[in-house]
Amino acid sequence: MIKQLHCHIGASLLFSLSLLVGCGGSSSSKPEPTASEKPAETKDPAELTKIKIPVAGNSWIANDIDASNTLISDNGLQGWKNTDQELITFVYLENTGNLHLSLDTKVASGSSTLEVEVAGKTKLITLNNTEQKAIYVDEFVIDEAGYQRIVIRGINHSADTIADIQHVNIGGTASTGNIYYVKDDFYWGRRGPSVHLNYQVPNPDAAYEWFYTELEVPQGQDTMGSYFMANGFAEGYMGIQVNSPTERRVLFSVWSPYQTDNPNEIPEEDRIKLLKKGADVNTGKFGNEGSGGQSFLVYNWKPDTRYRFLLRIKPADIDQHSDYTAYFYAPELEKWQLIASFRRPKTSTYVARPHAFLENFITGAGQFERKAYYGNQWLRTDGGDWQAISQASFSYDATADKKARMDYQGGEENGEFFLRNTGFFTGPTTFGTQFTREQTDAPNIDFDMINAL
Repeated sequence: MIKQLHCHIGASLLFSLSLLVGCGGSSSSKPEPTASEKPAETKDPAELTKIKIPVAGNSWIANDIDASNTLISDNGLQGWKNTDQELITFVYLENTGNLHLSLDTKVASGSSTLEVEVAGKTKLITLNNTEQKAIYVDEFVIDEAGYQRIVIRGINHSADTIADIQHVNIGGTASTGNIYYVKDDFYWGRRGPSVHLNYQVPNPDAAYEWFYTELEVPQGQDTMGSYFMANGFAEGYMGIQVNSPTERRVLFSVWSPYQTDNPNEIPEEDRIKLLKKGADVNTGKFGNEGSGGQSFLVYNWKPDTRYRFLLRIKPADIDQHSDYTAYFYAPELEKWQLIASFRRPKTSTYVARPHAFLENFITGAGQFERKAYYGNQWLRTDGGDWQAISQASFSYDATADKKARMDYQGGEENGEFFLRNTGFFTGPTTFGTQFTREQTDAPNIDFDMINAL
């Protein structure tokens, strides 16, 4: 690349000198331009950078959820005015080597100066084109495979906005292997992959009435938009969420047997019925990803704190109905709390398909990493026999399956299962990987007290 650049500059310089001599000028009458002073258009970006990475699905305003959601749309980055904001684009490269980079960009008027950083190297470019086109940036060297961060900063601008950017384009030897990025379904791609622990039931023929789990989120991993789902079952789930900078929740939901994303469409005979709820618990309907009954307690749970979840599922005393009741234990309160109890029609079941998952539900927060430890899982039969869950298999959603995002992990650490996703770390876990945890003591729970809640 360097040799090619020198040859290009040399050829241009010789041509310029011949013109000067022919006009009676002198080669010493003006300084020779340096490579950094050459306009970006001197290279053909269409030939060097043929792979287009959409900003719409792969870029964020660094550490700013609101700005990411406001400035980035299906059309890319628009309305960018603040030079304190950095645009970060992520792409996963399986090969190392040289990486050519260009931007599909334009300015509203005048000119703007951008600084682009890749793999520790920075490059300044000046834009003055008001029609969008590919502007070559530079050649960079990629020494490590995996996720790459392409950082774009606005240095100065004469117009009201800095620049619109639709694609970050790449080429070179580092782009010749497998490349993973979000090509479509930008909403799901920006949310990032959800990851799951599918628990192996000790006895598939047993009637498990109770499902117990403990969950702890490390400090710094409790990022906005996180849903740490602790007790999942065939008809719903229970866990904790980070809903805003000032609000966190304990959530418990049960889906209706009627398949729809609009809860208002559910016939009366298929609706989830609320039996009871705990103090300060909100209840209602939910939709978008299935529909049913939802309950949540606004509770400021803390990182580095172990919370306990208890779920009871059993056939109701009405034929073809089942009751689902969720309890939450906060160590800072030193007591169990009732979240809610729902009755589901057209169902006769105990605990089925116990599992856990981790997801992000805010697109602007897909740039942040999150992780949780899931431990001490137990099932209790209708006869009162505690049985440990000691094995789990790892799975993920469609976003990970089609390799739009590669930032997902699951495993076992210090005797507990863990899930980790988003944030663009390198090292994905293979689908179906089996994990085993150390068996611990069964929980000590006063069920007379629980049933009285």
